[in-house]
Amino acid sequence: MRRQLIAAATGAALFASAMAANAQDALDRVMDAGVLKVGTETAFAPFDFIDAGEHTGLNLDVFEEIGKDMGVEIEWITLDWTGVLPGLEAGRFDVVAGPATITADRMQRYRFSSPIAEATVAILACADCDIETPEDIAGKPVGGATGTAQLAQLREFAATLDTPPTSIGEYVSFNESYADIAAGRIVAVANSLPNIAFVAQQRPEVFKVVKPAFGTPAYFGYPGRIEPEYATLMDKIDEILLAMKADGRMATLQEKWFGTTFDMPDYIIEPKI
Repeated sequence: MRRQLIAAATGAALFASAMAANAQDALDRVMDAGVLKVGTETAFAPFDFIDAGEHTGLNLDVFEEIGKDMGVEIEWITLDWTGVLPGLEAGRFDVVAGPATITADRMQRYRFSSPIAEATVAILACADCDIETPEDIAGKPVGGATGTAQLAQLREFAATLDTPPTSIGEYVSFNESYADIAAGRIVAVANSLPNIAFVAQQRPEVFKVVKPAFGTPAYFGYPGRIEPEYATLMDKIDEILLAMKADGRMATLQEKWFGTTFDMPDYIIEPKI
């Protein structure tokens, strides 16, 4: 009996110690380790993608500035988008580069950074097809990326058409949907305007941007954990992002990757989506 009590007490102590470690202030933990772990996918150009075998994009440039200002190294952890947010919740990394569209539902589960780009949804279509307005996707096969706000808005928009699209395909990554446009399997995909502007700029003979954007005005931010012990870390990231906006570094990076800059609020309190 005594051994059982000792074992139970030891187990309880270990459990309490683990809980205390998990509840450690996130900023203190990152600063003590000298490493900020960042989760992302690499199929979301121009934010995060592989070019000639190299990981590149706006996110890398932004987090390079964040790491420099914090005095820590950035450790990248890459996986498919469907695993990124669950990975954050499981504690595999400290923050998500993504980025992700800031929505009311997501704000119930995550603490978002200050916006880093516009995220209004538009249509990327095949360059030689007869899609000139968003409504022209009626009666045609289209697609979007699984688990994204862009796919949700595409479904909502499709429901307003007199003739719905013949199909709305779901893809693990946007790159797969772009490949299906090029192969003629679908005629269009819904994604955020900055992303598709980059894609069309790279291959104008294959893709075109259909304007105007059909989505609700929205913004991209970096998701972090919502628990109180992560507040200091997200506050620090916001402090650096706001400084980058004030001193022109953010505008320089937006111009580099999008060919334009965006007017953005400092914070999103009540998303329209």
